[in-house]
Formats: sequence, C-alpha cells, structure tokens
Amino acid sequence: MKGSLIIVGFFVAGLLLGYSGATPAFLENKDLSTYALYILLFLVGISVGADKSALNVIRNVKLELLVLPFFILIGTYVGVSIVSLFLSDISIGESLAVGSGMGYYSVSSIIINEVKGERLGALALLSNIMREIITLLFSPLLVILFGKLAPLASGGATSMDSTLSMTKQCSGKEYVVVAIFSGTVLTILVPFLVGFILEIF
Repeated sequence: MKGSLIIVGFFVAGLLLGYSGATPAFLENKDLSTYALYILLFLVGISVGADKSALNVIRNVKLELLVLPFFILIGTYVGVSIVSLFLSDISIGESLAVGSGMGYYSVSSIIINEVKGERLGALALLSNIMREIITLLFSPLLVILFGKLAPLASGGATSMDSTLSMTKQCSGKEYVVVAIFSGTVLTILVPFLVGFILEIF
C-alpha cells in the first residue's frame, strides 16, 4: 500500500507542478512519456522473464483454475460496462480501456494517456490504484462474502506481487501458486488488451 501512495504522491506533485507553470519546457514534450513507456515495458518484460518460478508455476495449477484470469477479465469488463452507463462523459470503450489495466496502473495509465489524453490517463491511474488499495484493505471481507478466490479477482494483475501477501494471509498458502499464475497472465495481457480496446473503440 505504501508503494501505491508513493505513486499517487508523485502524480499529485506532477499535477501541481504542471498547474503552477513552473515546469521546464523540455518536460512538456510528449515524446518523453512515449520513451518512458518503452523503457517501462522493457523492464516489465525483464522482470517477468527473469522470474522463472512465476513462469513455471502453471505446472502446479489445477486445470480448472487455468481459466481464472479469463473469468477475472470477463467480470471486470462486465463491471466497468455497467458503471459506464452511469457516467455521461465516459464512453463504454473508455471504461473498458481503463478496466483493462487490471490494477496494473503504471503501464495502463501511460498507454491510455498517450492515446486518449491526460484526463483518461489520470482516471486510469487512480482507478487502478484504487483496485489495489481496495484489495489490500478489504481482502478479509472479500473472502467472507465471496470466497477464497475473491482477493485474486479483486487484485487482478497485482495478485502476483503487491497483493500476494493478502491472498496468502486471507485465502491460505495453497492459493499463492494460483495467485502468481493469475497475476502473471494478466500482467502480460494488460498492454495488449489496453492497446486493442483503444484501437477498436
């Protein structure tokens, strides 16, 4: 949770600096954020590729749980589609793009910011950070209300790292392997899903 708050802090600091007009001109060059995205995706690829245990964990996952990440995707898309009906200034396509972040705010918000602009990029950042924070705070309640897979569904891509400890604590250590598998699959899919939805909408 500390990491999420730090991210929000940097975002707010950037907003205040940009609003003040004191930002150096070279920082306002939009090409910089594109290069930052390339570097970020490269580093994400390295971290996933270097984590042999995460990539090999599929061998320890029961067959019926292999589809879990895809049910999480479907549930997320149904949820954000319903929410979009109550938001007059956000289209269903934009809602689906934001939801495609699956809690992976660092990548999804930059991609959306580049394609759709700062307003939707900021919304993607904050909503996906909230997904992580809600998982961290309410996992015990989620398990009671919806079962032991609920923290994995709520955490989305973060179930492989930042919310993994809550899964272990609230669902049990037997769900750690499932969480790593689900989070790894969703983490890999996020950049492709966000880009695909932005393209078709």
